[in-house]
Amino acid sequence: MIETSFKNQIIAQNKALKGRQEKQAVTNAHYVHKRAITGPFQDSLEDISLGLGCFWGAEKKFWNQDGVYTTAVGYSGGYTQNPTYDEVCSGLTGHSEVVKVIYNSKKITLKHLLSIFWESHDPTQGMRQGNDSGTQYRSAIYCYNKKQLNDALFSKNLYQEQLKTYGYGEITTEVCVNKEFFYAEDYHQQYLAKNPNGYCGLGGTGIKYTHSLPNKI
Repeated sequence: MIETSFKNQIIAQNKALKGRQEKQAVTNAHYVHKRAITGPFQDSLEDISLGLGCFWGAEKKFWNQDGVYTTAVGYSGGYTQNPTYDEVCSGLTGHSEVVKVIYNSKKITLKHLLSIFWESHDPTQGMRQGNDSGTQYRSAIYCYNKKQLNDALFSKNLYQEQLKTYGYGEITTEVCVNKEFFYAEDYHQQYLAKNPNGYCGLGGTGIKYTHSLPNKI
């Protein structure tokens, strides 16, 4: 493991590790449903990358959803090309741990995927999630087009009002478009299916995401 003090603030691009040209080799078959996890995918499918803490538990939240074609875990939102897990954990890449969700929007809406996202973690915790601390555990939504971006920002503002009603602070979720996704090492893919008793530190606020503002309490 690379030791560094850059674990609770995103490193500047000019100080980040450069990485490498070689892509991470992964088994191109989902461990649960056997569908491909690398593209290219059919034009009818869309994708979005979601960071909500440790990506082991995050991926499990999505892989069995009706309308989700496949999932994979990896790194996004940073600067280093094709980083390793140890490099991401060092804080020297700027990446967040994310789950890449490939879905059919005619069978499952982005609105529904975002409701799972918001309810499955606490998006007000900054550079950590529960006991997991570091920039790689930050909350993030990485979109691939402007419509997704607009929908994600709308949902963030809506959930912010809902959380405020219950005394929570500001949402720290990073929302942006066109961030490159790098596949994580093969052993991370569908980790909790391969290791049913493996660690999962995800925990939501207990506040349901609704599509309208709640009554004040």
